[in-house]
Amino acid sequence: MDPPVIEPMLAAGTAPPGDLDGYLLEPKWDGVRLIVTVHDGTVRLVTRNARDVSSHYPELAGLAAALRGRSAVLDGEVVTFDERGRTSFQKLQKRMHVANPGPELAAAVPVEFMAFDLLWLDGELLTGLRQRERRRRLEELAPEGPSWHLTPLLAPAPVDELLRACGEVGLEGYVIKRGGAAYLPGRRSSAWVKLKCIQRRELVVGGWVPGRGGRSGSVGSLAVGIHGLDRGNDDRHERGLRFMGSVGSGLTDDWIRQLTAVVALLGSDDSPFVEHVVGVHFLEPRLVAEVAYTRVTDSGTLRHPTLQGFRTDLDPCQVVADEALQEAFDRRPATMRIRA
Repeated sequence: MDPPVIEPMLAAGTAPPGDLDGYLLEPKWDGVRLIVTVHDGTVRLVTRNARDVSSHYPELAGLAAALRGRSAVLDGEVVTFDERGRTSFQKLQKRMHVANPGPELAAAVPVEFMAFDLLWLDGELLTGLRQRERRRRLEELAPEGPSWHLTPLLAPAPVDELLRACGEVGLEGYVIKRGGAAYLPGRRSSAWVKLKCIQRRELVVGGWVPGRGGRSGSVGSLAVGIHGLDRGNDDRHERGLRFMGSVGSGLTDDWIRQLTAVVALLGSDDSPFVEHVVGVHFLEPRLVAEVAYTRVTDSGTLRHPTLQGFRTDLDPCQVVADEALQEAFDRRPATMRIRA
C-alpha cells in the first residue's frame, strides 16, 4: 500500500493552558516544517505548501535505510544549528533555497530533521490515535541517526518558569500538545498551542520603500501585511492585506541584490493593502518574510521589526492573523492614513 498524502496539522494562536497536566511539551524549532514520507527505499520531503524539497536536503536520504525497510509518514522540522547550539532560521536560509547543494555548502550548513509525530506506518493510518499513543509509536520506530532525531519531550512547568528558562538557553519557544488529541490534517487546532519567548511571525510582502544614503535607488525597507484581520462587517480583508509596518532592519546587501529582480518581476500599480498606504512601490503579494519584533503598537504595526529571512515553504494565503494580533488590531483607529 502506498503512503497517503497528509497535510500538516497547525497550532492555534490561543493562550497556553494554565495547567500542563495531560499535555506534552516540546521545544519549538526555528526551521522549516516538513512531512517526510519513507517508502520503497526513497525519502520524499514536502513543505507546508506542498512543495517537494527532497533535493534540498540529501542528508535525509539515509532515513530509508535507518527505518530498515519500513514505510512511514513523519511530521517534523528541518533545522540547522549555530555555533552556540541554537537552531538558526537565518543560517538555514543558505540551504532552504538551494536544490542539490554541493558538498562544501552541505558541510558548512549541515541540517537535521527533528521528528515529532508519526502519521502513518506500514499501511496503518495513525492520525486518529491520541497524541500520546502516536508519540509512543514514534519512539518505538526510533528514527535516530546522524541527521535525524526524535524531538525531545520537556518537563512541564509553570509558564513563567518556562519563559525564563527559554530565554536562558536561547529557545524560540515551546509547543504544548494535548495528550489525548487526534491529528487533524490540514487544520488549525487548539489541541496544539505555541508558547513563544521571542515575538516572530510570517508576513506577506506587499511593497517596498526606496532606501536613503548608501541605499539610495535600491530597496530600503519592505512593506508587510497579513491576511485574516476583520473589523465588523468590513469584508475587504478577504481580498487584501492589513498593513503591519515596514521592515528595513536586517535587510542585508545580498538580500537587496536579490530583491532587485523580485521587484522588477512583481511590481504592481495596485495596492494589495486594505488601508491607504502612501510612500510605497506596490508588489503582487507573493513573497513571505519572517520578521522578529518587540510588540504590536496601538496603531496595529510592529515595534522594532527585524527581517529574519524569506520563506518558500509557505503560500502567502496561509499567512493569517491569530487571536492576539486580532486583539491588537481591534484597538487600531477606524480611519487611518498610513505612511510606510
